[in-house]
Amino acid sequence: MSDLVTGDAVVLGLRPARLPSRGVAFVLDLIVYFVGYQVINIGLIFAIGSLDSAAFAAVTVGSFLLFMIGAPIAVETLSHGRSLGKLAFGLRVVRDDGGPIRFRHALVRGAMGAVELLGTSGIVACIASLVSERGRRLGDVFAGTLVVRERVPGARVVPVPPPPPGLAGRFTGLDLSGVPDPLWLAIRQYLTRMGQLDPQVGAAMAVRLADELVARTGTPPPPGVPAAAYLAAVVHERQSRDAARAFGAAPVSYGVPHAAPYGAPGYGPQPYAAQPVAPAGPVVPVAPAGPAAPVVPQAPRAGGFAPPG
Repeated sequence: MSDLVTGDAVVLGLRPARLPSRGVAFVLDLIVYFVGYQVINIGLIFAIGSLDSAAFAAVTVGSFLLFMIGAPIAVETLSHGRSLGKLAFGLRVVRDDGGPIRFRHALVRGAMGAVELLGTSGIVACIASLVSERGRRLGDVFAGTLVVRERVPGARVVPVPPPPPGLAGRFTGLDLSGVPDPLWLAIRQYLTRMGQLDPQVGAAMAVRLADELVARTGTPPPPGVPAAAYLAAVVHERQSRDAARAFGAAPVSYGVPHAAPYGAPGYGPQPYAAQPVAPAGPVVPVAPAGPAAPVVPQAPRAGGFAPPG
């Protein structure tokens, strides 16, 4: 079982698809595309039947390449990794970090598929899938993608906790282009499991991940923000951008505070509870405070986050 993280920042207990299911799904897709090509080809015969044999052959070959290679690229791009065959068997193409694929991923997969699937009758793809630990063919390796099983009985979905209300939408201008996918995966897996970790271990891990994220973005964190809350807010910003690019969805907003500390059991958006107000008593004079004790300055950390106490 492989723990993957989607672009919506949830960990899915999904298994990478293996050769048998991928092979049957590809055959189903191939039948659909071939039938569609034959329909187009019949239409071309009536449309360009007056051309000479050389021109007719060129148009036929061009339409074959366009339909058998261009159609899978368009389908995977528009369906975000779900072709008809994959949809029938509960499969989906995702990025290495579990996010939705884009046109460039589908383009690389389609270009490599013309060689390893159509050019070699699938022999190269079968060998690569058998050798790969996660069943990936060469197109997946070069595109940075993975085919996973979406429909798994008993699959457990663990959501990433939302950021504190004061940090949601605070990092809209942050440059996230330099953050690699493995770091996103580590941050998201930490956020879904931080309630299960030892407090000291979890705090140290959060500081280490937050410092690395700050180094990748080149922007110092807001002063006084805990490392775990900073990670959740930046992940929320990234998932909002992914959702806007892939699905045109509006960013998710979390505007209801919670009394529990961030990451503690029971953390999450909860409604306010009405609290009784005690009657005001007599005013008691307070003696003036003495001089404050001097504060000994401490050297700041490189990433701006304090180490766990």
